[in-house]
Amino acid sequence: MKKVFTDKLLTAIDIGTTKICVLVGHKSADGTVEVVGVGRVPSEGLKKGVVVDIAKAAYSIKQAVKEAEIMANTTIESAVIGISGGHIQSRNSYGAVPLEKGEVRQEDIAAVMAAARAVPLAEGQQILHVLPQFFSVDGQDRINDPLGMHGIRLEAQVHIITGSVSSVQNLVKCCELAGVKVQDVVLEQLASAQAVLSDDERELGVGVLDIGGGTSDLALYQRGAIRHTMVLPVAGNHFTNDLAIGLRTTINDAERVKRDYGLADLNLLKEDNELEIEMVQGGKTRMIHRSDLVAILEPRAQELLSIVHEEIIARNLESYLISGLVITGGGSLLEGIQDVAHAIFDLPIRLGKPHIQIGDPDLLNNPMYATGYGLLLHATKNQLSSDLYSHHDGGIGRLLIRMKSWVSDFF
Repeated sequence: MKKVFTDKLLTAIDIGTTKICVLVGHKSADGTVEVVGVGRVPSEGLKKGVVVDIAKAAYSIKQAVKEAEIMANTTIESAVIGISGGHIQSRNSYGAVPLEKGEVRQEDIAAVMAAARAVPLAEGQQILHVLPQFFSVDGQDRINDPLGMHGIRLEAQVHIITGSVSSVQNLVKCCELAGVKVQDVVLEQLASAQAVLSDDERELGVGVLDIGGGTSDLALYQRGAIRHTMVLPVAGNHFTNDLAIGLRTTINDAERVKRDYGLADLNLLKEDNELEIEMVQGGKTRMIHRSDLVAILEPRAQELLSIVHEEIIARNLESYLISGLVITGGGSLLEGIQDVAHAIFDLPIRLGKPHIQIGDPDLLNNPMYATGYGLLLHATKNQLSSDLYSHHDGGIGRLLIRMKSWVSDFF
C-alpha cells in the first residue's frame, strides 16, 4: 500500500530533451539527501529543451513518475522541475543611484537593483532572475552587502537571466497533465552546479558545462556567486544526428554506437575495430571502423567546446576559471571529451558526478543525473510544502516571484 506524499519526501523532475528523470528523496538524520525512488524514461515532445508537443511530453513525465512511485512506494503529488532551452539568455548590467541620506538603506539597494535591471528585452522575453554580483559605494572596492555604509553614490553590478514565460507555462502544464503540481522552477545549470561543485571551487572560480541532449548549459562562479550563464543549442543529440547522417544509419543505432564505441579524440584510439551498424534503408547492415566514428565525433566535440571557449575569451571571463572546468551531463560520458576540452582550454578538466546516497550508489553517481539530483538538493534544502502554481492561480506571477529567489536559495 502506498503512503501519502508529505513534505518530508520530496520530488525532482529533470525534463530533458532525451530523457525524463524523476528522483524522490528525503533528508537523512546526518543531513545528507537520500534517494528512495528513481524513474527514467525516454523523453518525447521536447526539442532543444523546449516543449513542442504538450501531450507527448506530459505522457513521458507521467511514465517516469509512475516508475519513481513504484520504487519509492509513495504517491507523487508535487515536484521541483528544471528549466533550460535556447530561450534562456543572460547579460551583465550596471546601475547607480545617489544616496540621499548619506547612508545605504534597504530602499537604496532596491533602487539600484531596479536601475540595473532596466534593460531592453526581446519580444516574448521576461526577466526571470536578477543576480547581484557586487556593490560599490563611492567607487570603493567590491562590497557584498552595502547596507548601513556611508557615502553619496551606490553602484551595483548584476547578472540578468531572461527567458520565455510561455516556455515556463508549457512545462508547468505538462506536469499538471501528468498529475503533478509544480512547487518550484529552477534554472538547470544552477541545479547541476549544486550537485557537482565544491564550495571551494565556487569561491575560487570555476566553470560548469552541462552537456545534455538538446542544450549545453554553461555557468561560471566566483566568490560564491554566479558570474555568467549561457545556453548553447548544441549538445548530445547533434552528435547522434551527425553519426546518423555521416554513416547513413538509423538514429537509434547511431545513439547505440555513440554510447558504446564513441570516441572524441583520435589520439586515444588504440585499436581500429570493425563495428556492425544498421543501414537506414530497410534494416540492412554494414561494417564500419571505429575511426569512422571518431572522424565525425571529434570535430563536433571541438566545435562545441570551442564555442564555449570563444564565449569566455570574448567576454574576458578567463579569471573566473581558476579551478578549471567541470563537465557534466549525459554528453560528458563521451570518451575523450575531457581530453579535447583540456587541449582547447588548457585548464584542469574534471568529470562532474553527483554523490548520491542510495542503496546502490553506482546506479546514480553518473553525470547524467547531476541536474536531477541538484534539483532534489534544492527541494530538500527549502522543504517546500505547497505548490507554487496551480490552475487556480490565474497567472504566472507567483512563479516569477519564486524564480527571482533562486540565487539566495542556492548560495
